[in-house]
Amino acid sequence: MTNKQKKMLWRIIAAAALFVAAKLLEPQFTDVARTLVYLIPYAVIGWDVLWRAVRNIAHGQVFDENFLMALATVGAFATGECPEAVVVMLFYQVGELFQSYAVGKSRRSIAALMDIRPDYANIEVDGKLEEVDPEDVPVGGTIIVKAGERIPIDGQIIEGSSALDTAALTGESVPRDVAAGDAVISGCVNLTGLLRVRTTRAFGESTVAKILDLVENASEKKAKAENFITRFARWYTPAVVIAAVALTAIPALLLALLPAASLPSFLAGTAWTDWLHRALIFLVISCPCALVISVPLSFFGGIGGASKRGILVKGASYLEALAETETVVFDKTGTLTRGTFRVTAVHPTEGVSADDLVEYAALAENYSGHPISLSLREAYGKAVDTSRVTDVAEIAGHGVRAKVDGKTVCAGNGKLMDREGAPWHPCELPGTTVHITVDGFYAGHIVISDEIKEDAAEAVRALKAAGVRRTVMLTGDSSAVAADVAAQLKLDDYRAELLPGDKVDAVERLLSETSPGGRLAFVGDGINDAPVLTRADIGIAMGGLGSDAAIEAADIVLMDDKPSKIATAMRISRKTLRIVKQNIVFALGIKALVLLLGAFGMANMWEAVFADVGVAFIAILNATRALHVEKL
Repeated sequence: MTNKQKKMLWRIIAAAALFVAAKLLEPQFTDVARTLVYLIPYAVIGWDVLWRAVRNIAHGQVFDENFLMALATVGAFATGECPEAVVVMLFYQVGELFQSYAVGKSRRSIAALMDIRPDYANIEVDGKLEEVDPEDVPVGGTIIVKAGERIPIDGQIIEGSSALDTAALTGESVPRDVAAGDAVISGCVNLTGLLRVRTTRAFGESTVAKILDLVENASEKKAKAENFITRFARWYTPAVVIAAVALTAIPALLLALLPAASLPSFLAGTAWTDWLHRALIFLVISCPCALVISVPLSFFGGIGGASKRGILVKGASYLEALAETETVVFDKTGTLTRGTFRVTAVHPTEGVSADDLVEYAALAENYSGHPISLSLREAYGKAVDTSRVTDVAEIAGHGVRAKVDGKTVCAGNGKLMDREGAPWHPCELPGTTVHITVDGFYAGHIVISDEIKEDAAEAVRALKAAGVRRTVMLTGDSSAVAADVAAQLKLDDYRAELLPGDKVDAVERLLSETSPGGRLAFVGDGINDAPVLTRADIGIAMGGLGSDAAIEAADIVLMDDKPSKIATAMRISRKTLRIVKQNIVFALGIKALVLLLGAFGMANMWEAVFADVGVAFIAILNATRALHVEKL
């Protein structure tokens, strides 16, 4: 409990004690003294409400809950209902205290989930470690991360090995082992060994800074339900004030102008003060704080609960839209597949061994940084003797030509084989085929494939179970590879051999095929996916291995690169919307019922207090359920 909440609690206790004392001594006072005695607990508990009402009126903000409470309680004093005025203000402040506590608890829960901001970075000066502000560490600088400390800046390990706790970023409880040469991202906790890290980004561009920025700015993008409540409150509060004035003025006018025999039955036996009292009850009931607080809090809780699972949602509007998704479009490489290539088949020509074929390919491709070249060297499994390789030439769009042990080796695609005049044949296996010739002789080919992620098939099944009607894959890879991946994952459709502009066109066509109430989500990770992520209704980026451009363009970021988290995000979205709808129906239903009862004199101030404070408190407690998503 904060100091402000503690002070309010003491004010409530003091006002309650003074009210009880005034109630016990009430028979001994005259009417004037009685009013003065009740004003003491009223001033203790309600002075800040009165002050806010006056201040807001001066600033042109007339119709809010402070104005309603001030008008209702001051009116109660004016009609001689002093105890009710104190009780209404007392219970209103009790409700505000509970609301403040509930909201604070939700914010603290989210803050704890996102407590990844590093306070310092260790640098070595004259053999000693010094703590400096992470913002002062330049790109390319060296930092030391001790066991138990949080990595402050993105970088690459140059010395040491350890296990990293990535739970705050990805929601995964299993530590990740890292060693020299591995890239590490800020926000992770170093669990065991000492790490020496060379920074690859400035602090402001690091993962931790971007995540915090996303969470801090998430509230700026309101959902339709939040915008509805904002517009509703803008018209609702003036309307109920006008209705309360009418509830007093019309009966009072009729009582003054009509003879008793001509009065309608509902006015018979009443005085204008009775209708004023009903109007004051009407005002207490009408306070809209249950909706104004609980609906944004529900979305806030949903965003916080999603971040706990390693899903960063940039705004409530995207969380709401996710619940309406009927088409999910995937990029292939890095999204459904690992994006790391490996040799899956070696087919040498007769007279050539598989080992020799791989060796020729690895040596020829030694100077290339292409992922295919890296996979060939990995399959070779030995240190490359560069002295054996000379006259290396890369042929754009074709492959590589080099001298290996004095022999001319060509490694590349079918176009290169045609160019060299070598007789070759395509491979029936899916993947990228690297053909090799040695001194013009066709030595065989090697198949390199991208591995499908372990949870990709489960992701597609979960999306279907969640009500997604159509799953589509868009890729720049060959039709054969795309068909194989689509078949393994049981996707509804795929489009292959697409350039970035072609992907945008494909998404445009898919958007035109989406139903009026449905949404299309695109999931990608590469820099070439940024235009498509922006064009889709909801852009979802892979945040662990994904490019900065994709993460910036996306509306939702999956920090652990697991496509199965999309279905989890949809379940969180739908749970949040259920809570929002429950709160709207509950609050409006109870208020409408008690408003009618109050207008007909069938509800007193106690029912009014429940319709305001009680409903708000129950709605807020319900809203905090959005934070709990562990089992989704």
